[in-house]
Amino acid sequence: MLPEFDLAQAIGMLSFALGILCFYQRDDQHLRIMMVVMNLNHALHFALLGAVTACLSALLSVVRTGISIKTRSRSVAYLFILISLAAGLYLAEVWYDLFPILGTCIGTYALFCLSGIRMRLAFLCGAICWLTNNIIVGSIGGTLLEATLLAVNSFTIIRLYRGQKALSQA
Repeated sequence: MLPEFDLAQAIGMLSFALGILCFYQRDDQHLRIMMVVMNLNHALHFALLGAVTACLSALLSVVRTGISIKTRSRSVAYLFILISLAAGLYLAEVWYDLFPILGTCIGTYALFCLSGIRMRLAFLCGAICWLTNNIIVGSIGGTLLEATLLAVNSFTIIRLYRGQKALSQA
C-alpha cells in the first residue's frame, strides 16, 4: 500500500467525523459552516485519491456553501449548478464521474433554495450520489461518511419533524 493512499484514507476518516458533526446540526447556518470545513477536507482527500472530478466538486461545494451563508439567491444557485455541470462534464473521464457532479448540483439547490426538512431531504438524495462515487473511487472514509450521513440526516429530519409537530399542537 502506498503512503499517499494511507494519508488519503486518514484524511477521508477525518471527513467522516466532520460530516457527522455537520449533519447533526439543527441550525441551518451551523450546518453550512461545518459543511465548508468538511468539504475543504474532502477536496484534499479526493485529490490524494486522484479523483479529479470529485475533488473539483468538493472545492465548488466549499465556495458555494460559503456564499450560501450570506445569500439565498436562486440566481447564485443556478450559476453554481451551471459551473458544476460545465466543469464536471469537461473533466469527466468515465460515466461514473457524473455522480459527484449530480450530488453537488443537488446540494447547491438545497443550500440556496431550500431550508429545514426539505433541505435535508435533498441532502439525502445528494448523499446517495456521493455514496455511489465514494464506493467506486475506493474512499473508505467517504463511504462511511455518506452511509452514516444518510442515517444521521434521517434522524435529524425526524427530530425536526417532531419539533414542528409539537409546536403545531401547542
